[in-house]
Amino acid sequence: MKTTIVCRLQVEGIHQWSNCPFEDVKFLKDPHRHIFHIECEKEVHHDDRDVEFIRFKREITKYLVDKYDDGECLKFNNMSCEMIAKELLTKYDLIKCSVFEDNENGASIYQYEV
Repeated sequence: MKTTIVCRLQVEGIHQWSNCPFEDVKFLKDPHRHIFHIECEKEVHHDDRDVEFIRFKREITKYLVDKYDDGECLKFNNMSCEMIAKELLTKYDLIKCSVFEDNENGASIYQYEV
């Protein structure tokens, strides 16, 4: 049996896909805004807040703001949802991280045991 905690957060950000090869969505090459909906899932080892999820959410939010905020919003530049999720997965030793654009389309990255 495994127990995990889940925290969800939202951040306003701008990104782009400079190398978008598809003509029908070529607008993705330009910087565009989203509300990024992020879900982080982390394994815990006991049932009494091994990781307190309110504090954990604040920590992740602070990390993103400190790294990507330019005073206006978060600037992810050419980072995809997959890249953002992978960065958080690695940084926080998560089991799973999902990042969605405007809570519609996105990606999930999973950490598998070897």
